[in-house]
Amino acid sequence: MERFKGKNLLKTAGILAGATLVGTGFRELLFPETNNVVIYIFAVLLTARFTSGYLWGLISSIAAVLCYNYFFTAPYHTLAVNDPSYFVTFVIMVITAVMTSALTTKGKLLKEKAEENASVSRILYDLSSRLSDAADMENIMILASESVGALFQTEAGCICFTGEAEPFSIWKCGDGIKKRKEENWEKIREGFRNPEEECWKDKNAWYYAVRGHGRLLAVMELPADTEWHQIHKKEKLLFSVIENIALAMERIQIITERMRDREKMEQERYRANLLRSISHDIRTPLSGIMGTSEMLLSMTEETDRRYDMIQGIYHDADWLKELVENILSLTRLQDGKIHVNKEMEALEEVAACAVERIEKASPDREIQITLPEEFYLVPMDGKLIQQVITNLLTNAVKHTKKEEKIELIIGYENDRATVTVRDEGEGLADTDVPNVFQMFYTSKERAADVKRGIGLGLTICKTIVEAHGGGIAGRNRTDRRGAEFTFWLPAGEERL
Repeated sequence: MERFKGKNLLKTAGILAGATLVGTGFRELLFPETNNVVIYIFAVLLTARFTSGYLWGLISSIAAVLCYNYFFTAPYHTLAVNDPSYFVTFVIMVITAVMTSALTTKGKLLKEKAEENASVSRILYDLSSRLSDAADMENIMILASESVGALFQTEAGCICFTGEAEPFSIWKCGDGIKKRKEENWEKIREGFRNPEEECWKDKNAWYYAVRGHGRLLAVMELPADTEWHQIHKKEKLLFSVIENIALAMERIQIITERMRDREKMEQERYRANLLRSISHDIRTPLSGIMGTSEMLLSMTEETDRRYDMIQGIYHDADWLKELVENILSLTRLQDGKIHVNKEMEALEEVAACAVERIEKASPDREIQITLPEEFYLVPMDGKLIQQVITNLLTNAVKHTKKEEKIELIIGYENDRATVTVRDEGEGLADTDVPNVFQMFYTSKERAADVKRGIGLGLTICKTIVEAHGGGIAGRNRTDRRGAEFTFWLPAGEERL
């Protein structure tokens, strides 16, 4: 700031000194004194043109009148005035000089403003065009660093917080681009925890937030030695640049998410088609294996050692058939090919059928049933809900020992029917709880009877229950060891 003052002072003094020398020459040539008045007004105009702000034009106007009085009015080289008519000349001269200075300065400022606006528009247009062609987040970071660096004629960096990996920064340094590992990225992000925070500084750099819909997308960095008045002068343009960067980053995020969702849908579709095809091909020979093994069982004595082998074949084939039916049911549900035929049915009767099926398959297991005092008719597809209860009970049998208890609890509350299956097994691992209903998810924490499950039973349960307008949840028991799964359906008002 002191340097700018010194330059303006030297310009003002030099222009007035030049006007005085020219006026002295005119006097030696015996030109009229009115020419000197014009010379000094012209000097004021030049001062206003080549200095910054209105102040130096005003100072030049007053100084020009004093110089004219000192050098060109009798008595010379003194500020005394012999002829009172000169006071009128001085007043008119001051007014003319001030008005000339003000008009010149205003014109210059308007020109600078217009050039600045044109420059801003050009920079933003160029940035927008380049950002619209950016194909990934790293390309946007490079463009952001280059744009901000060019704006302040210095180095500039960008840290992106939208990726899954550890954030890194890209810096525009001279003619090159450098990719750096950002050691203190957590501290930088913490500095913008307040959504209203736009900028802060530490010993390393200035930091400016790039936000989109309330989320921190990235942070722009400027060297810590960048002067505040330089930043403040172009801060409005900086925020416009940041806004363009935020829009481009959000665009890339949306495109990436859509591509990820599209790929996921394609994978699910191919997987479902493959499963459906395989299941159809397996179901026919399985029926033959089960029929043959059942016939052999009837023809073999229980004391024969081959009886246990044939029974094992029958049970494994029965399990495979149930698995195939589950796969086909799931694929048909996901494709919308199974229509939920809702009828008013008693949930207790549907549950009894499921329990009977489990006890037939596992006669050594006992299931404790708790029923409500009043029975309601619930709108549901009895066959599908029976499959849900069967799958939950099968899961409980699979993950418990013979002596561990399994409970089936039916209740009605808040206009909905609830069914809970709980056991006394090992329970769910903490990492399994949020994922148990995902297709093909199997626990990585426990390897209990791996061949007896491929992660479809609970997915089928969730799909069927949600098709009925209900919900399902799984968690560990709070009263003792074990897991419990609860699903609920909208209950009807009819009682039995």
